[in-house]
Amino acid sequence: MRLTVRKSRLHGTVAIPSSKSHTIRAVAIGALAEGESLIRNPLVAEDTLAAVRAYRLFGAQIGCDKDWTVHGVSGRPRVPENVIDVGNSGTTLYIALGTAALVTGMSVLTGDDQIRRRPAGPLIKAINALGASVESTRNNDAAPLVVRGPMRGGNISLDSSKTSQYLTSLLINCPLAAGDTSICVENLVEKPYIDMTLSWLASENVQLEQDGYERFHIPGAQTYPPFDRRIPGDFSSATFFMCAAAITGCGLMLLGLDPNDTQADKRVVDMLSQMGVQVGWEEDGLRIKGDGLVGGTFDLGDTPDALPALAVTACFAEGETRLINVAQARHKETDRISVMREELSKMGADVEELPDGLIIRGGPIHAAHVDGRRDHRIVMALAVAGLACDGETVVEGAEALSVTFPTFVDLMRNVGGDIAVS
Repeated sequence: MRLTVRKSRLHGTVAIPSSKSHTIRAVAIGALAEGESLIRNPLVAEDTLAAVRAYRLFGAQIGCDKDWTVHGVSGRPRVPENVIDVGNSGTTLYIALGTAALVTGMSVLTGDDQIRRRPAGPLIKAINALGASVESTRNNDAAPLVVRGPMRGGNISLDSSKTSQYLTSLLINCPLAAGDTSICVENLVEKPYIDMTLSWLASENVQLEQDGYERFHIPGAQTYPPFDRRIPGDFSSATFFMCAAAITGCGLMLLGLDPNDTQADKRVVDMLSQMGVQVGWEEDGLRIKGDGLVGGTFDLGDTPDALPALAVTACFAEGETRLINVAQARHKETDRISVMREELSKMGADVEELPDGLIIRGGPIHAAHVDGRRDHRIVMALAVAGLACDGETVVEGAEALSVTFPTFVDLMRNVGGDIAVS
């Protein structure tokens, strides 16, 4: 699939889809819990449905109507009847890997070609040290992975420099191990995602002790009670509409976002404000209006998913913008640092690649034929760029939108975006 995008004037209101990160955590915790949990307003997309399929194989009964009902396994996931295929969902892969370590028996996890390149070495090492066994079939610390449990608990160190999802997996699953677990965390990135996980655990009355983000002690043999919880809007998805308003100089109202939520990409609101965008929280949501943009330096260590959209925004800002401390963006669906440099260069942007980020010097860019590399965030970022360029921008790889944001095109059209799908 491809998108064809033309210069547009945007206006109106956007109901932002629900959070992927919250939805997947809800599925995993509900599946591990006792009784029946209710997930209200879940995100329905390939990544979240991959989590549903995975936890059904672990024995949970999950009904996917408007709201999702989850009959949990009471902390005792069963041996899966088939290979668990997480599709393109890295979050599901890592959390389910921890759940597979609770199983008394063998599980196999795999995914698409991008997932089979995603590194899992530190989490594999940690789970092995906790008494389970994880082997990479190609001996490269990536899926396919064969897991034999159960893990017992123990004392481990965890390198979290590539993703916070390793730690999230252990925080969710180790309370159900037979013994206590102590984790010494090294080089943690994306701390707000850990805050999200800890918020879920606190709401479930899970007991743990922490010393900052460096040490966690998790008593074993705990249980998860059932819950009834509504999923808030996704700031990562909202980022593309915020940036679209910023570069087109237009105004939008974004509904469904919670300014008090723990999501990492909530920080994009402040970053855009520093670049000159008018932002304001109202009772119904976030009102945003583009204005004259100026460059700046932004640490994306906690917000790597924002890199593609902010790189596009920087092209339309006066002066130089530095997006730094985000080396882990090289280990997402694609090497997003390298890909954004290559694709924005096709549009005439002045982009310099750093080991841990990008330098973008603002100036005119033009429509071009670009490739989203089947990475949903790259596809959406390049489409947003096309909304502010004269001529016709063609973005290949648009089928990736179904991973997290299948309604992206429809919602952009609803506010005046000139986008066609073919």
